[in-house]
Amino acid sequence: MKLSNISFLLLLLIVTSCGNSTDDKKEEKQSIKINQPTSEQQEAEDGVTEILLTGNDQMRFNLKQIKVKAGDKVKLTLKHIGELDVNVMGHNFVLLEPETNINDFASRAVAAKDNDYIPENTENVIVHTKMIGGGEQTSITFDAPKKGVYDFICSFPGHVALMQGKFIVE
Repeated sequence: MKLSNISFLLLLLIVTSCGNSTDDKKEEKQSIKINQPTSEQQEAEDGVTEILLTGNDQMRFNLKQIKVKAGDKVKLTLKHIGELDVNVMGHNFVLLEPETNINDFASRAVAAKDNDYIPENTENVIVHTKMIGGGEQTSITFDAPKKGVYDFICSFPGHVALMQGKFIVE
């Protein structure tokens, strides 16, 4: 009986000592949560609403929804937090006009590699960033459009399925 108690205590000791690394992994996972609303959005002192939007190597934006006020000056910074090159896993931010068919737009964008995957002569784009790769970032400043709900996407081929969200102007 004593041997089984010792074995049990040894097993318990091993399990609890391994628990710390599991907790560390949980903390790491918690620090990279996806789709956290507006935590990356701040009203700056100069009246500009600043938004940090990140994209990663798993084709995910950190935000699925961005809210601003009509007429606000918006500074959007897109940061690629992955490591892959722009030719393999490029990301951009494209704010589309209301009622734009996202899949149709994405199909036309595939042929526009030399234009950051933005179709030439399109009237569907309100504003967009350049295409960036892992470790890069870019910013654009623009006036928020009129009140409404707009779609934003990454137009790199195949990314629109996972990299899209709503840009809400109140």
